[in-house]
Amino acid sequence: MLESFHAKYPTPFAVLGIRTLGGHVTGIEYLPRGVETLAPLNPLAARACREIERYLDNPEYVPRIPFDYAGTAFQCKVWRQISAIPAGRTLTYVDVARALKTAPRPVGGACGANRIPIVIPCHRVVSVNGIGGFMNSRGADALEIKRWLLRHEGVKVG
Repeated sequence: MLESFHAKYPTPFAVLGIRTLGGHVTGIEYLPRGVETLAPLNPLAARACREIERYLDNPEYVPRIPFDYAGTAFQCKVWRQISAIPAGRTLTYVDVARALKTAPRPVGGACGANRIPIVIPCHRVVSVNGIGGFMNSRGADALEIKRWLLRHEGVKVG
């Protein structure tokens, strides 16, 4: 049976399911911590795991993983804007929306559609009144991952 992930990499906050196609990472998915890990099945998946490990060792490290901004033109604009937010900093959905001359809600939708989290650091976008959502969810697991990533980068979160 063909495995849908090319690696399942354990982290302190989740197991990361990594998908690749050709020369690009096409997806990183947060899986529950108890999910069985999977050693990388190809060199690109191995590289992605090493790059994520470097980020986990040093939150200022920017993972260098080949990927495409694969989404609508609007989503790609949002993702490029988010990619410019340095580690340890956050912007609000309103900040990103103002920069792109749009509204905060579609920015949140684009953040939730991000298929390559950590590489495109959507966790660095927060609400004006708190942490906001994450992965199109306000569920406890998703928000705990966002809190972990922000704390890892030195951001004080509630």
